[in-house]
Amino acid sequence: MKLSEKQAVLEAVLFASGDPAEPERIAAAADIEKGALAGLADSLNEAYAENGSSLVVLCLGGFYQLAVRTEYFEAVRAMADSRKYAPLSQAAMEALTVIAYNQPVTKSFVEHIRGVDSSGVVNMLAEKGLIAEAGRLELPGRPIAYVTTDAFLRCFGLSSLDDLPPLPEHHRKDDTDDERTYDEVQ
Repeated sequence: MKLSEKQAVLEAVLFASGDPAEPERIAAAADIEKGALAGLADSLNEAYAENGSSLVVLCLGGFYQLAVRTEYFEAVRAMADSRKYAPLSQAAMEALTVIAYNQPVTKSFVEHIRGVDSSGVVNMLAEKGLIAEAGRLELPGRPIAYVTTDAFLRCFGLSSLDDLPPLPEHHRKDDTDDERTYDEVQ
């Protein structure tokens, strides 16, 4: 069975929403009448069932959501877990190193050291649970400070931050060490 135009629009709106959405917002986005939403969701579920789809439209407390049928939950969870435990990229390792050796640090500090935008990498490290927010600094804009987590220690086989290997000696061109602290760089 081919989806009608209205079913396809409803499916697209629910997919894009991800989270349960209010009928009013769905109706406005899909350009359908709010009263027609329940019937349209039911007809979409019938089409999914007829085609053996893994998808289902749920109505939870009056909110609608596109979801995966329960029999496919384990496969979806395995995929989500595989992303969470995927190896870190070179950029992620660089950012994590900057954070581990200089914590607490802000995204702007990581970007200053790396020389490139690091927002996505820092957000990904936080998603993986390797770093966490440690409050806001008393600086203009009150930036978020990040620190490593216990998960970071476990992943790298460390019992504490004291177990981090020493950084290699680095000399500037004039052969003097740059001994500025985090507060001085900020």
